[in-house]
Amino acid sequence: MLADIHNQYDVVVVGSGLAGMTAANTLARAGHSVLLLEHHTKLGGLATWFRRPGGHIFDVSLHGFPVGMIKSCRRYWCGELADMIVQLLHIRFDNPTFSLETTFDRRDFTELLTNRFQVPEATVKEFFDTTRSMQFTDEQTMTTGELFERFFPGRDDVVRLLMEPITYANGSTLEDPALSYGIVFSNFMSKGVYTFQGGTDRLIKIMAGVMKHNGVDVRTGCNVEKIHVEGRRVEGVIAAGRFIKTRSVVSNANLKGTIFNLVGRQPWDSDFLDEARAVRLNNSSTQVYMALREGEQIDERTGDLLFSSTAPAFCTEMLLGRNVTSRTYSFYYPRTRPGQNRCAVVASTNANYSDWADLGKEDYAAGKQDLIETTLAAITKYVPDVREKLDWVEAATPLTFERYTKHLCGASFGTKFEGLAVSRALPEQITGLYHAGSVGIIMSGWLGAVNYGVIVANNVDAFLMTGNSQTTAENP
Repeated sequence: MLADIHNQYDVVVVGSGLAGMTAANTLARAGHSVLLLEHHTKLGGLATWFRRPGGHIFDVSLHGFPVGMIKSCRRYWCGELADMIVQLLHIRFDNPTFSLETTFDRRDFTELLTNRFQVPEATVKEFFDTTRSMQFTDEQTMTTGELFERFFPGRDDVVRLLMEPITYANGSTLEDPALSYGIVFSNFMSKGVYTFQGGTDRLIKIMAGVMKHNGVDVRTGCNVEKIHVEGRRVEGVIAAGRFIKTRSVVSNANLKGTIFNLVGRQPWDSDFLDEARAVRLNNSSTQVYMALREGEQIDERTGDLLFSSTAPAFCTEMLLGRNVTSRTYSFYYPRTRPGQNRCAVVASTNANYSDWADLGKEDYAAGKQDLIETTLAAITKYVPDVREKLDWVEAATPLTFERYTKHLCGASFGTKFEGLAVSRALPEQITGLYHAGSVGIIMSGWLGAVNYGVIVANNVDAFLMTGNSQTTAENP
């Protein structure tokens, strides 16, 4: 896979998640020589796809992002990608507390909160305005739970409405900083939830073509074993036993994996290592992929995105537990992938890595089968004849995501909020070393990953042009 590569590049990007690919593309457009190395055979990280017998194509994860993705794709990728983005208009909630449908934008949520949940309109407006004004440079003194108690004291039903989808989207909890919740929530509340029409197979194909056009040297099946550092400066990477010299490295690998595995403990300040050790990984997830036989349909009134739960109240621990009480269903209709007369469903649940990692081979296989069976039993409430229509079904666990993405503990959303400061401090520790990936709630998800890739690329560009490794606060 490394045949015919150059001996030296301006930048080596390790990993091809959306942040890594965006950084690579941005730097190549700026005129730098860029090598992108991906250990898997497909690009995309968690924003990728896979194919199964019968022509079934599955997007790996649930795909929903704010309207800002249109602008970012048009500006940093191409108009073709931006034109693929469509709004998910039918988002449903179904739990013991309430059952409703929404377009998930500020206008519709304001109506729901004031009319159905009887919250004073002035309170709703102040809540939206407060979350909208939050910036990631703000103080982190208030938790998300305290934010809700300030605006909606004693209203567990309102907390469930406002919190459950964000927890599914990026692992947020009531104990996390309020600003990390507020920034993500207000972005979605701007104009709703969007996705790519055509699926991630088309998305990745277009992105690969754009990178090639701009001169990125893309190599898959190439595992980076080490980031080579001399003193406090990046000298190159070792991939498949081969040394590749470079002036800078952008790691799109897990933040803690970058520091402790790819670089190692030697070059860092001890205080920095202590900060890095204290960074918490985010949770992982399990998913069940279901494909219907060609021609078999799901009533589109079922919705595009369905947040379902049997839990009596919102509870982070229950959302993560092996005894699944809450599932998010993403429905893929023929219009989702034009040209295919097929329907598919991805059922996703948040999960703890530790619940799966220590299982023996037989118990692990039994756990996956139980996950499939309980999911099929649960989805029959919404698609009653799903078992008779199925052509393919399989499950993925935190170990699956760890295997294919190399994320430590299969973390679906990288690290908690404190990872952002550590990520941005890397070039202050080692000249020429940068990280772009899912760190903190505000930099996770599709839009956060793309924008963080741009921010880091701008920092790398400045370094390559001036030799200055200091980070900047520029935001797309």
